[in-house]
Amino acid sequence: MTEIRRVLLDGVTTQVVRRGDDFLTPDGRYVDVEQVPHLPPCVPSKVICVHLSYWSRVRELGSYSTSTPTYFHKPASCLNSHRGTVLRPRGCKYLNLEGEVGIVIGRTARSIRPEDAADYIAGYTIANDYGLHDFRDTDANSMLRVKGSDTLGAVGPGLVTDWDPRDRRIRTLVNGEVVQNDSTAGMVWDFSYFVADVARLITLHPGDLILSGTPANSRPVQPGDTVTVQVEGLGELTNAIAEGPPVIAGFGAMPSDSDAVRGVALGTGLVN
Repeated sequence: MTEIRRVLLDGVTTQVVRRGDDFLTPDGRYVDVEQVPHLPPCVPSKVICVHLSYWSRVRELGSYSTSTPTYFHKPASCLNSHRGTVLRPRGCKYLNLEGEVGIVIGRTARSIRPEDAADYIAGYTIANDYGLHDFRDTDANSMLRVKGSDTLGAVGPGLVTDWDPRDRRIRTLVNGEVVQNDSTAGMVWDFSYFVADVARLITLHPGDLILSGTPANSRPVQPGDTVTVQVEGLGELTNAIAEGPPVIAGFGAMPSDSDAVRGVALGTGLVN
């Protein structure tokens, strides 16, 4: 396996490659990646996300068909990185963590079969698909503000090639305490299925991201929390949660609190 990271080195976006315990720059320097700012490991033209994909999450929320996956879109502008700060707007209560695996496309894909999809995958990364469920009442179908608000698309720390995604442990920790613990063996569909399914109608380009869904126990986090997603073979993605400015009032939808919001945010079940 090869791990590639994008970092800011002397103010310049630089791609470094793991060599043992070190990271090597294109000009032959070794870098301590713990001492430099990270960037998302790819530059996608689009970020496509799976709604529900783990049996544990399906059982937790209930009332969900598993005949085919369903998807939503996160704008690329929401992307964040390893050790980046995730902002919960002042006045909001339901910023949920969602630890998951990100699929990075390596070749242009259109009208491919699931059995061929692995050839179009550059590698995998870790993601935390944060959701601001205070806006679920107005954006339940599009998920635009729920999942697309600035800073809510944390990915990293790197892109790992030749990673075998079968039966890999995925855990999410808040302030060191495990809150999500599952395995990719507990997914309803596999990663190749998602790539081929999306590519039936949407051309996938190199760098595009598919976020593959989260297991049970997605729960709200608070300003001051530290959230870490661990995926076996991919490393750890860590983010700090902070309070952001309030949503400007006087026009447009505002944060709300309802049975539908709490049903997803607190894991008590989907409310139609």
